[in-house]
Amino acid sequence: MEMSQPTKVTVQAVIQAPVEKVWRYWNEPEHITKWNQASEDWHAPKSENDLRVGGKFSTQMEAKDGSMGFDFGGVYDVVNLHEAIGYTMDDGRRVDIAFVDQGNETKVIETFDAESTQPVEFQQAGWQAIMDNFKAYTEQN
Repeated sequence: MEMSQPTKVTVQAVIQAPVEKVWRYWNEPEHITKWNQASEDWHAPKSENDLRVGGKFSTQMEAKDGSMGFDFGGVYDVVNLHEAIGYTMDDGRRVDIAFVDQGNETKVIETFDAESTQPVEFQQAGWQAIMDNFKAYTEQN
């Protein structure tokens, strides 16, 4: 049986902040809980992050009205300080994130394996919304 390669989807943003700050806000749980949601009716009440190769992370994501929620987690395969993160999600999909230092701004490029149950465009829009929240939070704080 031939395994089909997952569709790779990329989202990105240029953050008006140096790479050290972007890295910190992307990875520290007290910041993750402030930006990691795709819309205003969702939130991330809890996050844990062991940022090292073989380390695990988990962010609890919930609808604010309590109607649904899930844990988003995985294991790190790549951690290059201020440059790159790669991980395998709990469902086996891959995510790779590049942090491109551009002086007083940082380009963040995130590429993930799409899952098969939702349209790719829907997934890309959701991940881009989270990236846009990250950009806004990091630039405003």
